[in-house]
Amino acid sequence: MPSTNLDEFDRKILRTLQADGRLSIQELSDRVGLSPSPVSRRVRILEAQGVIKGYCATIDEAALGYAVSVFVSVRLDKQVDEALATFERAVIDFPEVVDCWLMTGNRDYLLRVATSGLGEFEEFLTGRLTRIQGVASIESSIPLRLVKSATSRPA
Repeated sequence: MPSTNLDEFDRKILRTLQADGRLSIQELSDRVGLSPSPVSRRVRILEAQGVIKGYCATIDEAALGYAVSVFVSVRLDKQVDEALATFERAVIDFPEVVDCWLMTGNRDYLLRVATSGLGEFEEFLTGRLTRIQGVASIESSIPLRLVKSATSRPA
């Protein structure tokens, strides 16, 4: 459910920071049409409320040599707390796993794995992922092209 206590200025601040999180308060205030003091106060409140979770740089994985992303669906042999915890502890330590989601439906987890190529992905898959206790099946899908990407839904 959308937060009802955000007004249009809060939403403008959020949209503007989503596009460029490095703006100074002065630049942000110029873009949203408020003076710097209220903009600064609103940003602090949004941060304190957890609406703004943090600031980061968006990295081009291919520029770092990780040109191949693979989506991996994982089913466990049991869906009990201990099995879930074992799997999650393992994948947290794998740098290749960029995203890991606990899912509903016919899979237990969906991972996005970033590697330098299919050879590195194969090594990750056969040497590490399949060796996690409780993994029953794995299905991999290789994306052809990124159509849309965002860090979050727009404000």
